[in-house]
Amino acid sequence: MAAASNSVSEPNSKPQVIYRCKKCRRIVAAEENIVAHERGKGETSFKWKKRSGDNWEEAADCTSIFVEPMKWMEAVQDGQVEERLQCIGCKARLGYFNWAGMQCSCGAWVNPAFQLHKSRLDECHV
Repeated sequence: MAAASNSVSEPNSKPQVIYRCKKCRRIVAAEENIVAHERGKGETSFKWKKRSGDNWEEAADCTSIFVEPMKWMEAVQDGQVEERLQCIGCKARLGYFNWAGMQCSCGAWVNPAFQLHKSRLDECHV
């Protein structure tokens, strides 16, 4: 009886998040593939020419997620240093990668960077 009560309490665990291509709905990443980064200082981290000039004291939300390199990333498998990331199913552009790193929209530098744009992904809670 005690074993049955332990399995009942299992649904209280945090729901898993997966990311799918918006165009073909193919799974491209899961929550455990995400590489966390500390939030940057917003637009003050960018070069002067890249600043919008609008209230740049506030830190912007991240418009992308950064993930670890995965098998579906064909350009990474081919040995490229930087290139676009395309969905393996429909060839839609999902993001960009650069082994030297890149700057997030929040101002933080991530390296190596495998960036997937949130606007091109569906976030699904399982």
